[in-house]
Amino acid sequence: MTNSQFTIPSRRQWLAAAALLAITGFQRTALAQATLVQVWKDPNCGCCQLWVEHLQASGFKVEVRDVGNTAARKRLGMPEKLGSCHTATVGGYVIEGHVPAADIHRLLKTRPVALGLSVPGMPIGSPGMDGPEYKGRKDAYDVLLVQKDGSTQSFQRYPGQGRMAQRGGMQRASDGGGAGAGVVALPWVSAEVRRIDKATRKVALKHAEIPNLDMPPMSMVFQVKRPEQLDALQVGQKVRFQAVQENGAYWVVNIEAAAM
Repeated sequence: MTNSQFTIPSRRQWLAAAALLAITGFQRTALAQATLVQVWKDPNCGCCQLWVEHLQASGFKVEVRDVGNTAARKRLGMPEKLGSCHTATVGGYVIEGHVPAADIHRLLKTRPVALGLSVPGMPIGSPGMDGPEYKGRKDAYDVLLVQKDGSTQSFQRYPGQGRMAQRGGMQRASDGGGAGAGVVALPWVSAEVRRIDKATRKVALKHAEIPNLDMPPMSMVFQVKRPEQLDALQVGQKVRFQAVQENGAYWVVNIEAAAM
């Protein structure tokens, strides 16, 4: 190469190149930060852990805080009516429940003005609720885009193969006869107490199949309608309980020590 073929970059070109490198570095740093997901969940919730593994398999770095999610949900401003069994943050957004990783990627790419995304309740077929024990069942559900005022709109719909999981109303518990006549009695389900949280009125149960909820045996955290019943429980205790789904959440309406 001759001297005539070698061109020394001008000061302006050096500055432009340096600026481009700085911008690229900033973008890479921002991307790395955006893909870090912080999750608050109960340590005994198996479906929450499966959702964490779903995110990891989709390229996210996940930090887990096994302290429950009620306080985090309230602090982050996600409405309780949109609640689920875990709460997360990523890239300045709040993620509630079993939101598919693809929708989180889309949220971070399009960056709408919003609080975040929510899948209320625990619809079967959503990530973390799609294990072999469900035998391929998929409930229809919406991923909701949640505004800071609590209003929502559908961000992505998953039609599923059955009923909408996020339905209103509540089944009423009855042991049959009396004031409960005419109301379908809820089945009693055997379980083992794994964790008790009186402050948030929740109990983690490793339970048998729950026929009225079409829920196979698993470990899950339930909200408790009558928190005074938690006073008689101990971790490791064998119990029986009745459960319902109300506005997307799962509730224990009765729980007692199992007969020996």
